[in-house]
Amino acid sequence: MPLQSLNKQYLSDFIKTNAKGIGFFDCGISKAEYLDNEAAKMEHWLSQGNHGEMSYLERNKKKRYNPELLVDNAKSVITVLYNYYPGHKLSSTDNYHISKYAYGKDYHFIIKEKLNKLLNIIEEKMGKCNARVFVDSAPVLDRAWAHKSGLGFIGKNTLLINKEGGSFFFIGHIIIDLELHYKDNIDPKSYCGSCTQCIDDCPTNAIKENYVDARNCISYLTIEYKGASIPAKLRGKFNHWIFGCDICQDVCPWNRFSSPHKEPLFEPSVNLKSMTKTHWEKLDNQQFNTLFNDSAIKRTGYQCLRRNIDFLL
Repeated sequence: MPLQSLNKQYLSDFIKTNAKGIGFFDCGISKAEYLDNEAAKMEHWLSQGNHGEMSYLERNKKKRYNPELLVDNAKSVITVLYNYYPGHKLSSTDNYHISKYAYGKDYHFIIKEKLNKLLNIIEEKMGKCNARVFVDSAPVLDRAWAHKSGLGFIGKNTLLINKEGGSFFFIGHIIIDLELHYKDNIDPKSYCGSCTQCIDDCPTNAIKENYVDARNCISYLTIEYKGASIPAKLRGKFNHWIFGCDICQDVCPWNRFSSPHKEPLFEPSVNLKSMTKTHWEKLDNQQFNTLFNDSAIKRTGYQCLRRNIDFLL
């Protein structure tokens, strides 16, 4: 069937159905346009220095706010959620903590492969398109597009929260030159209500009302921060986290709706499940490379992980 004769609603439903068939938890579609409100919020957040040493956030700003600078003649942003909530958490007894998203294989490659599969299905139906897939691989405001497409609301911890599934999701996109069907009205409301659980339980006071100061965020300090040592003022406040932090998600009432993922590649290895504090403290560079050869943890590097462990000793 030629592209011109396909109804936008039909095409959008076709894309969403196939996205879920591939394994994505949900799929939303929004019009590719300049993100005015998000740009203003981002610029204010940056001006306050809340991004710490993440200088890359100050680059490619125009592309970050305008999808047409990422894909010529961009018309639509197809956004997907991929569940990573584990059925069983790593043992917390005599152990350090790593974020759940890093339990298994590096999600970048897994989700990118699935997005490319979805794009192939779209092109089989509609012909060759001008499109790109994105998984943390370019200046894209992931949560903004997910919210704009109706996949959830932005919580007080600044994370996207889906009312049916919580917040333990990876976000991916296809920016494409197809006009599709978009929701007429996206609910701008936050459904956190009067709850401040994430703010109250953050041990380093990094979460303010609707923004995060990365300079005090455990996740930032254990992954993105490249300093030789973590600020001494935060000693004793890391609650055994050595890579990332899930506290603000673990205490969020919306995550009572989280259900275990069905992705075998996200399961932790036998070696990772057997780790104890002693194993982490004795970890050398060779063991690090073997244990995290195809893990997102490898991106932080051995020296940074070693620094994080030493900070807790």
